[in-house]
Amino acid sequence: MAAEAAPVAAKGARRPREKRHHHHVYVVELADQVWNEPRFRKANPDYRLGMPFVYVGMTGLDPDLRFDKHKAGIQANRFVFDYGLRLLPRLYEVYNPMPYEAAREMEVELAIGLREAGYGVWQA
Repeated sequence: MAAEAAPVAAKGARRPREKRHHHHVYVVELADQVWNEPRFRKANPDYRLGMPFVYVGMTGLDPDLRFDKHKAGIQANRFVFDYGLRLLPRLYEVYNPMPYEAAREMEVELAIGLREAGYGVWQA
């Protein structure tokens, strides 16, 4: 018996690309001075004294690269640009990577969860 040959793609034909999830949520610790910003205070009426201040975002980039862009002023959130200290991977690593829509939803859910835990949160 002759073995069947695998079908050969026509020259120039593309293979269907395997979809890889590459979106991430991330959390940036903000300096305490952010509490002096009226807009930040207004967004956090239930902030518990002593809890961290954070920014929650989502990106199609690696969170480290995205944080560097914020600090360089490239598509930066003003609070991260002015007050961003460091990423807090323990708060987000478990979720990444994920599809775009899941990241959009998780950004909001993570911000809500942190705010309910007493954090001061900015989520754009």
